[in-house]
Amino acid sequence: MPTPHSPTTASAWRLQDAKAQFSALVDNALRGVPQHVMRRGKPAVVVLSEQDFEALQRSAAGRADKPASFVEHLLAMPKAPASEVADSPRQDVQPRDIDFS
Repeated sequence: MPTPHSPTTASAWRLQDAKAQFSALVDNALRGVPQHVMRRGKPAVVVLSEQDFEALQRSAAGRADKPASFVEHLLAMPKAPASEVADSPRQDVQPRDIDFS
């Protein structure tokens, strides 16, 4: 994440800058802009407003209440591009005859 030009409108902070300007970080989060804090140059935490956090929790709880059926799960799987399906080596496989007598 790039280091922001202006900490008052920032969404990415170095940890030492976040400590020094915590009030500005909180103000930005309260405006609805998630604040990303980096530690040693790597993303570490995100600061959200209480309202945004509660909305995320409600959204996650809503998805957990209704488990998908097996068919819905299969239909939600990513589809292979047509070019990959056409080049599939299994396309030439034919079913074998089985004698059930």
